[in-house]
Formats: sequence, structure tokens, C-alpha cells
Amino acid sequence: MGILSWVLVGLLAGFLAKWIIPSKRHKGVIRTLILGVIGGLLGGFVGKWLGFGGDMTGFDANSVVTATFGALFILILQRLFAEK
Repeated sequence: MGILSWVLVGLLAGFLAKWIIPSKRHKGVIRTLILGVIGGLLGGFVGKWLGFGGDMTGFDANSVVTATFGALFILILQRLFAEK
């Protein structure tokens, strides 16, 4: 998958994660993008490790769902440890 696809999937996953778990403060598009890309990498790694995710080869629903779950996990961890 090309870098543009990773950025698009990451941005979409970050926005979906922030929509599911909203924040009182606006964090910005760059932070949302980073959240989504890191979440996508984490979700893809865990999915492949558990055997239900294959190689992500393009912009599809499986990629977005996997990245969103990873972004949700990262967002929850970030809220637990950073915002007190």
C-alpha cells in the first residue's frame, strides 16, 4: 500500500476514533493523523498476529476497521496516561 493510502486510512481512522470517543479539547488534524497511522500500524500488527488480518494491500473497509480499532486503543491509552 502506498504512503498516500496509509495517510488516508490513518486520517479516517483517527477521525473515527475521535468521533467514537470525543474530547473536550480540539487536538488538531496532525495529531489525529498521527493517532490514526499509529493505530493502523498497531491494529494491523495485532490483527496479523492473531490470524484474522492479512496484509493490507489497499484502501478498503478491512483496513479502515483495523486501523480504527488500533486508533481507539491508542486513544484510550493516551487518555489514561496523558490527560489527568
